[in-house]
Amino acid sequence: MSRKVIITCAVTGAIHTPSMSPHLPITAEQIADAAIGAAEAGAAIVHLHARNPADGRPDQSPEAFAPFLRVIKQRSDCVVNITTGGAPTMTIEQRVKPAARFAPEVASLNMGSMNFGLFGMLNRFKEFQHDWEQPYLANKDILFRNTFGDIEYILKTCSENDTRFEFECYDTSHLYNLKYFLDQGLVRAPLFIQTVFGLQGGIGAHPEDVLHMKRTADRLFGDSYKWSVLGAGRNQLPIAAMAAAMGGNIRVGLEDSLWGGPGRLAASNAEQVRSARQIIEGLGLSVATPDEARDILSLKGGDRVNF
Repeated sequence: MSRKVIITCAVTGAIHTPSMSPHLPITAEQIADAAIGAAEAGAAIVHLHARNPADGRPDQSPEAFAPFLRVIKQRSDCVVNITTGGAPTMTIEQRVKPAARFAPEVASLNMGSMNFGLFGMLNRFKEFQHDWEQPYLANKDILFRNTFGDIEYILKTCSENDTRFEFECYDTSHLYNLKYFLDQGLVRAPLFIQTVFGLQGGIGAHPEDVLHMKRTADRLFGDSYKWSVLGAGRNQLPIAAMAAAMGGNIRVGLEDSLWGGPGRLAASNAEQVRSARQIIEGLGLSVATPDEARDILSLKGGDRVNF
């Protein structure tokens, strides 16, 4: 029996730096082309961050998002997901501005504070083009702040836009935080829960970790949620395969992993989407179209965004 699996592609993010891969989208044109290429390869949803085109630094200003949002809407029917995570060094007021301004169908929402460690990547990457990259990665004192007050601020700021959320849960406690907001009536079903594995500071990437998060979500939310996963780095496709076999949806993209195989950089986001699609179709399942994803997640439609 066929089941529709939603592929999300996170095309650039705020974790990897420009020196790590020549294929990481930096400029508005590159981000737009990467998102459209991912959609053409089978991604129903594209998850978007912006960067300073001069040096690749994360940029959460609405002005940085506007150029590529318009192009993507003109050239593709994919669902646009705008981050409210931004970068872990940004304030909550900075992080919510693009979603508040552009009222996307979906915005990401991190469900708890956590230590956020990127320093492990310095074991592999030693040379950098820009002065900001090495200190950004080396910082061992990053606290990614997502308090109950911060989460409520984002929910209330976006409440009039009918934007729904992709709830990013990096550990079991984040699922319980989401249950609190559901019980308070501040979020509504169907919940789109993205469980995140393998990032330093969050839950690990062992199969037992995946099972534990799934079992916890099942117990807390029953049939009121749609499950998706992302695995960081080399964990991307193994965890995608697990989730697809277990009834979940999957996220890939250069935000989460730069790799196309052992020791080989992915040439594009579309390459990773095609790999995810092979897994899904190899299991006898079908990839959801953008409109099917809208139906599954009860989204408002691309004609009701502000870009």
